[in-house]
Amino acid sequence: MQHSFSRTPFRPALERQIGNLSVLTAALLWGTTGTAAHFNQDVSPLATGAFAMGFGGILQAVLSRRILHEELAALLVHKHLVLWAALFIIIYPLAFYSAMEYTGVAMGTVITIATAPLAAAVLEYVLDRKRVSARWYAALMLGMAGVGLMAMGETRLADTAANATASGVASESRKLIGIGLGVLAGASYATYSLLARRMMLLGVHRRAAMGAMFGCAGVMLLIGLTISCLFLDPRLFATPVNSAVAIYMALIPMLLASLIFGRGLASVPISRVTVLTMFEPLVAGLLAVIVVGEQFTLMGAIGMVLIMTCLMLQLRPQATQASMASPQADLAAWTTPDTACDGQADTHGDTVHWGERDPWSDTEHGRDAKQEPEQGSEPWQRHDA
Repeated sequence: MQHSFSRTPFRPALERQIGNLSVLTAALLWGTTGTAAHFNQDVSPLATGAFAMGFGGILQAVLSRRILHEELAALLVHKHLVLWAALFIIIYPLAFYSAMEYTGVAMGTVITIATAPLAAAVLEYVLDRKRVSARWYAALMLGMAGVGLMAMGETRLADTAANATASGVASESRKLIGIGLGVLAGASYATYSLLARRMMLLGVHRRAAMGAMFGCAGVMLLIGLTISCLFLDPRLFATPVNSAVAIYMALIPMLLASLIFGRGLASVPISRVTVLTMFEPLVAGLLAVIVVGEQFTLMGAIGMVLIMTCLMLQLRPQATQASMASPQADLAAWTTPDTACDGQADTHGDTVHWGERDPWSDTEHGRDAKQEPEQGSEPWQRHDA
C-alpha cells in the first residue's frame, strides 16, 4: 500500500516556509553587492551590472541545459513569456545602476525597493485579480519606512563625504531622471519575477524557466557590453581587485542567488516575494558598517528594526485554515480550471478568470491542451524535482 503525503496540510506550509527562506537567502546574497562594488576602482556601475547579469545568466542556462532540453517543448509554447521576461531582465540592471548614478546609492536603492512590491501587487491584481491582505500592506509600510530611515540615517566615510561635497548636489533634473529610472527598475524586477512564476504555474520546471529567461537576457547584455567596450573602457578587469569583484558579482549575487530565488518563486506569491527582498538593504547596511566602516545614526538603527518587523509579519504563519493553501492550489487554478477543488482556495481568496485574453500573448489562459494535465494527475510534483 502506497502512502502519499502530498495532500496533507503540513506539506503546503513547509513548501511555503522553504520558499520564504529561499527568497531571504537570495536577498542576503544580493545585499553583498554594494560592499563588493565598494572595492572597485573606477569601474562603470553599468558595466558591472551588465557583466554580472549577462555572464551569470549564461552560466545559469548552461547549468540548466539538461532541464532546458527536457522542457524545450513547454518553453516554445510559452516563448512569449520567456522573451518578455528576458526584456525586463535586461532593463532592470541598466535602470537600477543608472538610477543610483543619477540620485545616489541610497535614494536609488530606496526608490527601486519601494516600487517593486507596489508594482507586484498592481500586476497581480490586473492580470490575476489577486488581492493582498491588510497585513501585507502593514508590512509594506513598515518596510518602506525602514528602508527610507536607513537611507537618511546613513553617514558616509570622511573621504567620500568630502568628495560628495566637492562635486556638489545633483541637479533637480538629474534627480527626476534618477527617480524615474528607479521606478522603472522596481517595476521591471516585479514584472520578470511575475512572469517567471507564471511559467512555473503553467508547468515549466523552475530551473528551465529561470535558465531560459536569464540565458536569453545574458546573451543580449554581453553583446551590448562588448559593443560598448569598443568605445569606452569600463575597466572591469583593469586590476586584480576589479577582476575579482566582477567574477564574484556574476557567480554569487547573480548565479547562485538566482538559482535560490527561483526555488522561492515556485511557492511564494510575487507580492510577498518583493516585500521579503527588503531584507537586502538590511544586509547591505550591516555589511557597510562591519566591512566598509560606515556608520548609522539612531534613525538608521530604527529603520533596521522596522525592516525586521516587516519581515516577521510576512514570515508569521497564517492562523486560519485557508493559510494552508499551497502552490498546488495556484497551479491547479492555472492548469485545471474545471477540476479545481474548492477546498484548495487561495489564501487571500484570489481567483483566476479563465477565458480572459493573456496580455502577454494572443492565447487565452488555460486553453493550451499541451499544458493541461490528465485528470487525477498532480502537476505540481514535477516542481519538486
